[in-house]
Amino acid sequence: MLPFEHIINIDKESKIAVYRQIAVSIITAIRNGVLKPRYHLPGTRELSKTLGVHRKTIIAAYDELHAQGWITIIPRKYTSVSDRIPLLKPQRWNEEDVIPSYENSFSLPFRQIDEGIEESRSGLLPEIIIDDGHPDVRLSPIDELLKTYRSYTSKRHTIKNANTGTEQGTSRLRGELVHYLSETRGLNIGPENILITHGAQMSIYLTAQLILGPDTNVIVGSPNYPAANAAFEQTGAKLTEVPVDENGINTEAVELICKKKKISAVYVIPHHHYPTTVTLSAARRMKLQELAATYSFAIIEDDYDYDYHYTSSPYLPLAGSNHNGNIIYIGSFSKILDPSLRLGFMVAPKNFIDQCTALRKIIDVGGDGYMQNALAFLIREGELKRHLKKAKKIYHQRRDFLDTLLKNRLSPYISYVLPSGGMAFWIRLSPEYSVRHIIETPHLKILRTDEKLNAFRFGFASMDERELETAVDFLKTALDRF
Repeated sequence: MLPFEHIINIDKESKIAVYRQIAVSIITAIRNGVLKPRYHLPGTRELSKTLGVHRKTIIAAYDELHAQGWITIIPRKYTSVSDRIPLLKPQRWNEEDVIPSYENSFSLPFRQIDEGIEESRSGLLPEIIIDDGHPDVRLSPIDELLKTYRSYTSKRHTIKNANTGTEQGTSRLRGELVHYLSETRGLNIGPENILITHGAQMSIYLTAQLILGPDTNVIVGSPNYPAANAAFEQTGAKLTEVPVDENGINTEAVELICKKKKISAVYVIPHHHYPTTVTLSAARRMKLQELAATYSFAIIEDDYDYDYHYTSSPYLPLAGSNHNGNIIYIGSFSKILDPSLRLGFMVAPKNFIDQCTALRKIIDVGGDGYMQNALAFLIREGELKRHLKKAKKIYHQRRDFLDTLLKNRLSPYISYVLPSGGMAFWIRLSPEYSVRHIIETPHLKILRTDEKLNAFRFGFASMDERELETAVDFLKTALDRF
């Protein structure tokens, strides 16, 4: 009799049921040739005593093996390894345990997307998380959204409509967006000009895949949104950075580059540039559009934090002005509702939207029709506008409160310009202090830092006054240790 107490490994701490662990161990022994075809396995009572488990656990394991065809059960006689399994070479008992399949690395050639991936650090969640500008979900009309979502899943006609036409986005949501974007941004569009995506990042990726390639050039600001840079670089395009100052991306630098080489696209965040929060000036907006017409490049306009402006009415988007159709306008509802609700949109000429939809279907056959229609309902009923009005007032107060905190408690260590809108501050540390030191502070996590510029983003919208005060105190304690 083979030593089944060594063949079968049971980990009582594992989340996998014991009977399944037993079944897997026997399968492994069969595949390794330790248990040969027709070999008689111990009876359920005998094996339960050997392993110190209940007999019903062994019965469940044998039933599982029998259902999968690994063993043959002859009632009241014997249980044996199936004779339809090919004879495998046995292994010695003293050989090292076989490594589970997925603990091995993938050894065949494959494309490396990020060679700097680090192992995730285990441990407790940080006590304070400073995000890079997220909305406060506690203020968001999520309850109303989910209530509408649930109602749509129980009605026959809404079930039918939710499962058709989601490749480009439901007709209901695209129809509501036509009116919403016209009223709030001055866009003159139809439903055929809109593609609904899983967040703005998907829109950026799709746009990059269609416009850029190995022999193309794209201009971005410096510093810039890292995820956008990554999407552009993955196409093989050459990334050219131009400075971003207090008036936004430097259009004079853009012009100089255009005179030297062919540019396929310029990526710009006119409202509250990421990460610096600056707004592109009116003069530079006009200049950029003139350059696009002269040098025939696309403008990829990222509608980042457009809905949150505190000191005056925001400039209309570039896409809202007269242009030749070569502006790809990208936005997201994640900054209004919840970052985990991946609902974004792209606005472009119909022929471009058609091709983006075709590409999107290759990697994602469609979106969540119920959620899209629920959002359409919120827009139509005015719930989104009411939420934005309330949220803007509260976020404005939090911005001013954080401004006071930073001036009173951290002014010796930092410098910043009060943002006119958006949901974050761009904070630079004085040269004698290092952002690396702050990153390593226990119980504190900052989502967006820039070691090269010795700066970080401080998202204020998601925190109430007490939470903002606690976060600033953490920062002060870290900086006082220098």
